[in-house]
Amino acid sequence: MKSVSFAIAFLSLFLFSFSFCKGKHNDNELVKPSISIDVDSIFTDLGADALAKKCKMADVTFTNLAKAGMNGVVLYAEQGQVVYKKAFGFRNLNTRHLDSLRLDDQFQLSSDSKMFTAEAIMILYSQGKLEYDDDVRTYVPEFPYEGVTVRHLLNHRSGLPRYDSMADEFWTDRTKPFSNEAMIKMLAERKPEVYAAPDVTFFYNNINYALLATVVERVSGQHFEDFMRENIFEPLGMNRSYIYSMRNDSAVSLYMDCDVQGHELYRSGPVREQNDYLNGVMGDKIMFSTVDDIYKFMMALDCNLLLPDSIQCEAFKPGSDLWKRGENYGFGWRLNEEHPGVVFHFGWWKGFRSAVIRNVVQNRVLIILANTTYNMPGEILWEFVTDSTYCLPESSMNPIYVRYELMKENVQQ
Repeated sequence: MKSVSFAIAFLSLFLFSFSFCKGKHNDNELVKPSISIDVDSIFTDLGADALAKKCKMADVTFTNLAKAGMNGVVLYAEQGQVVYKKAFGFRNLNTRHLDSLRLDDQFQLSSDSKMFTAEAIMILYSQGKLEYDDDVRTYVPEFPYEGVTVRHLLNHRSGLPRYDSMADEFWTDRTKPFSNEAMIKMLAERKPEVYAAPDVTFFYNNINYALLATVVERVSGQHFEDFMRENIFEPLGMNRSYIYSMRNDSAVSLYMDCDVQGHELYRSGPVREQNDYLNGVMGDKIMFSTVDDIYKFMMALDCNLLLPDSIQCEAFKPGSDLWKRGENYGFGWRLNEEHPGVVFHFGWWKGFRSAVIRNVVQNRVLIILANTTYNMPGEILWEFVTDSTYCLPESSMNPIYVRYELMKENVQQ
C-alpha cells in the first residue's frame, strides 16, 4: 500500500514540476517534505584534480583573510558540490584557548536574514494570500503612510524613515525590547517624516523588511518565527536555523543566549557585544543559521523546492529602473551592475558580519559567517567567486530527481 501511495505521490509531483509555470500563482502548492539533500548523488563527477586545485585556491584565499582578521566559518561550492569548508578562530574571543569555532556553529545573519524574509512573502504570494502591489494598509491597517506597497518594501523603494532612529528618539526605556508591533504603534503615533515618496528612489532601509515580517504575521496568523520554521526551515532540513525572538521577554538580557558571541573590534582588543533592545525587531536581521543550512537554502533555490521558477526568479530581478551607484535590489537580494549574473547580500549587526554570494552564471556559492566586525575586503571576495583560473566542469543537475528523493524520504517516514 505504501508503494502505491508513493507512486501516486511521485507521479503527482512529477506532473506538477512540469505544469507550475502555466498556472496562476494561487494554484501552486508549497512542497513541504522533510529534506536531506545528498548533493553528491545529483551531480556529475567533477574530477578529483580540478577539485583539489580549487580547494587549494580557496584555502590560500581564506587562510590569508583569517590572518588579516577574519574570524568565522567559510563554505564554498561550485557546480553543486561543496569544494571547501573551514572554521577559523573562536566562538568567544575572550576565552579563545577553550572555544574554537566549529563548522556547524550558528551565527547571527544580520541583513542576510532579508533573503529569508523575502522568501516568506513570496510563499504567501504563491498561496494567493497577498499581492505584491497591494497597499501595506491592506494587511496592517494602522500603518500611517499612503501608497506604500508590499513590492516597495521588498525593493527598498518605500521612502520610509528609519525605525532605529525613531526608536532611539522615542523609546526611552532601553531595558525593554523594542518589537515589530511596538514599531508599528510608534509609526502610527509619531508618523516621522519620510525620506521620499513611495517608488521614487531606491533607499536601502531596514524598516522595509521589519514591516514585511509584520505582514507575514498578519496574513498567516502565525508568529514570524513559527512561520519561518514551518514553511522554510523544517521543509528544507535547516535544523540549525531559527529566528531569535524577544517576544516573551520583559527585559533585555545582558547577552544573547547563543553559543557564538558577536564582537566589536577596538584597538585595545575585541569586546563581546551585549544584547540590544532593537534585537526585538525581526525580519530585517536576527536570524541565526549555519553555513550548511544556508547552502541547503541555495540548493532549494536552484531546484525550486520552495517555489516554482516562475515566482522564484523575481527575487533576482532589479527592482529599480536606474542603478544607484551601480547597485540594485530584488526581493531580499542585492545586484551589482559590474557583476551581471551574480546576486548577493552582506550583513553587519552588533558584532556579526556575513556574506552570501551566488554566481549563477558559473554555478558558484560563497558563504561566510563571522562573529566580529572585521570588514572582509569585498574585492577579494568578488575576485574569488568570479575567478576563471580553475573552473570545474559543468554539472548535470536533475531537479526532478531531487524532488523524487525528497518525496521518497517523506513517504518512508
